Formats: sequence, structure tokens, C-alpha cells
Amino acid sequence: MSKLKLLLDVDEVICFSGFLDLVNQFLGTNYEIDDFTDYYIDESAIPKDQMEAFNMFINNKDQYENPVFLPGALEAIERLSKIYDIYICSDCRNPFDLANSGRLFLNKYNLLYQNIPQDIIPAKNYILTGTKNIFKADAQVDDLIKNLDPEIEGRFLFPSYHNKDVSPVELFEKGIVRAGYDWRTGWEILERQLMEFAKEKQGPVLTKK
Repeated sequence: MSKLKLLLDVDEVICFSGFLDLVNQFLGTNYEIDDFTDYYIDESAIPKDQMEAFNMFINNKDQYENPVFLPGALEAIERLSKIYDIYICSDCRNPFDLANSGRLFLNKYNLLYQNIPQDIIPAKNYILTGTKNIFKADAQVDDLIKNLDPEIEGRFLFPSYHNKDVSPVELFEKGIVRAGYDWRTGWEILERQLMEFAKEKQGPVLTKK
């Protein structure tokens, strides 16, 4: 039986990058991820008159050098890889500094290559793009509703600091399943949901222990 195809986001789904740490270093603050409700932390935290200086500050930094992997993420991905061909589908652009965004592609590639074994997600499955809706799969996981392609049957919203207020009505109308409300338990819920989705699509799935 062929595996199902899964498109999987990286930032705020597999891990938190060190971006917030860089914001705190620049401002001399102690922000935590749950202090924010807007997706763009820099736009919320950095005064507009300091944004150029901040972008210069981070240009020589690797925000993926010390990632914080979300609880259970790597373990769940390994188990899911037995029934899904997993494709990373993730943006690498800094919309506030497009001219210097090239470094982020390298940094994210290294993050994935160094932390996820090639037999789990091979490098040929890395899709680094901001135009996610041109890639089709059986299921997709993202933390932004706008990135979830309505042409994909299984769409799962990963819980994050910026999507807590998305209404159940909106998700129902769009056919999107929420993997809980807390990123700390998101992978426990998401793995169960994806296993159930695969079972509905393929019948009972046997996995190696």
C-alpha cells in the first residue's frame, strides 16, 4: 500500500527558532512566545524606527542554530513517516528584509538536515516556498489558516500563540481540524488525528514497534 503524502510546516509547528531570543537580545527584554498574539513578533515588538537596525543585527545571526523543538515533535514525525511520505513545506522569507532572506534558506536547510534523519524526511522532500498552494498532498499541517490549501482533503491547524482566537465556526466552515489549543500538547493531538485520518483513507495501519 502506497503511503499518503503529508505537507508539514516548520516554524511554530516542528520548532520555535531562536528568533525571539534575537528580539530579546536586541531590545534587552525577556519576552516569551505566549506574550504575543500576532504572527509577526518583530512587527509587534520592534519599534518601527528601530526595524532597520534590528534587521542589520540579525543579518549575521543564524536563528535556527539553537531551535526549541516542540514537545513530542521529532518522535511523532518518526512514527508518522511509516504511513506518510512527509514533505517539508515552509517559507524562508523575512517580509521586512527580502534582500537578505537568502541566508534563511541555508539556515533552515541545515536545521532540517542536522536534526531529522534522511530515512524520516529526505532532503529531496524539502520544499522551501512561500507559495504553498501549488503543492498537492493528502494532508497538510500549518499554523496559519491562509496556508492551508482548500483543495487538500486533510487540513490540520497546529496550535500556536497567534491562532488561539480562530473561531471553531471558521474552522468548521473551511473544513479545517484544530490540533488543540496549546502548542505544548499539539503533537500529541496532531499525531492521533493524522493516524485516524490515515485509517479512514487506507483502513487499519500496522506500524513497527
